[in-house]
Amino acid sequence: MHKPLKEQHPPIFVATHWINFVALVILMLSGLYIHFPAWSGFMGVARGVHIFFGIIIFLNVIVRIVLAFFVKDSITQGSREKELDIKNFWFQKENRHQFFPMLRWYLFMKKDYPISAKYATLQKISYIAIAIMLLAVSYTGFCLWGVTNQLGIFAIGNVWFANIGIHAAPGGGALMATRIIHYIIAWLLVIIGMIHVYIATMHGLSAWRMIFLHKEDADALEGSH
Repeated sequence: MHKPLKEQHPPIFVATHWINFVALVILMLSGLYIHFPAWSGFMGVARGVHIFFGIIIFLNVIVRIVLAFFVKDSITQGSREKELDIKNFWFQKENRHQFFPMLRWYLFMKKDYPISAKYATLQKISYIAIAIMLLAVSYTGFCLWGVTNQLGIFAIGNVWFANIGIHAAPGGGALMATRIIHYIIAWLLVIIGMIHVYIATMHGLSAWRMIFLHKEDADALEGSH
């Protein structure tokens, strides 16, 4: 298995990853307080912080998607040759037919790391899903925020959510269906995040050093070209 190279993770993508990480942690903590207020007098601050970092992560996802069409990085394991980052999310010959071999490898059922591009097939699927979920949780957040929930696109969403058959407890209010959807997506992101941390750590800390410090291991140079 090749260690991550700097060319695979340009500094701008390290920065967007940092922003996602910090924002998600703060959103998780502030969201838990909003849902389960453990002490009084902090709700206003928690809501303000939650909204602020919700906007930050929404903008960060948009920026990351746009940058994929303009920033070049290495899209092949062990290579320093660069191409547009968006190619990492297309079908690639380097990891074609590798879905089940990679799944077995992640489950410790396969010793040899399958030949792969920068992202394995499962990674492509999960990263695209995460981007969609972050946009969805941002949208439902705007649907709940008093400043935006009466605007057309968000008001329509609230009406639609209320009519899709989600039944909340009595007294939950007109926006309860939206709150439930927002809450479910948020918890799915937490679960996926925990799996992401596990996979990034299961074979050492090389990925952590790269994505947080932009530092590649000395032996990562071996076999690269």
